[in-house]
Amino acid sequence: MKKLLLTGFEPFLEFAINPTTVIVEGLAGEEINGYQIAGEILSVDFSKSGNQIIRLIEKHEPDAIISLGLAAGRNSVTPERIAINCNDGPVDNRGYKPDGEKIAEDGQDGYFSTLPINKMIKSMRAGNLPAKISNTAGAYLCNNVMYHALHYLNKNNLNIQAGFIHLPASHELAVEKSMPSWADIDLLRAVKIAISSL
Repeated sequence: MKKLLLTGFEPFLEFAINPTTVIVEGLAGEEINGYQIAGEILSVDFSKSGNQIIRLIEKHEPDAIISLGLAAGRNSVTPERIAINCNDGPVDNRGYKPDGEKIAEDGQDGYFSTLPINKMIKSMRAGNLPAKISNTAGAYLCNNVMYHALHYLNKNNLNIQAGFIHLPASHELAVEKSMPSWADIDLLRAVKIAISSL
């Protein structure tokens, strides 16, 4: 059976809950669309997350990679089109604040997702779930992990589907904040649809 590496992140900044943790831990070990799911949670730490995703690729030798991240404030599921060679944004969980430095000196300016993102959003919309392609993954840890994975695959000539999907906040997370949010069951359904689109 084929293997899917599915990653999420630990809580970060002011967000005490990260819905991607719940989803990844809930799907770990399941079989969807012919893929056995290996679920892993990444650190929100610029000094660790890139090496973590590379080690996990080497450990699991997956046939596909989907990384999930929280995009609080978005009201749609947004598969990302491109990762850029830049670290920037607020402090990470270690207290480090990047200032626009390159992720990889030997890397391209950007790498495009190799996931079937158009198919994913069409399938989600067919299931009455708001979805659209995002043309910016930002420059925080979500972009960092997406870039590291695609750069590693490119350097090692590994032709597998890989990319990143941002999710809206869960209702639980949004209770104390004024932001769009989704029910956990719909976030989970969107991720299952994405996997079924591979």
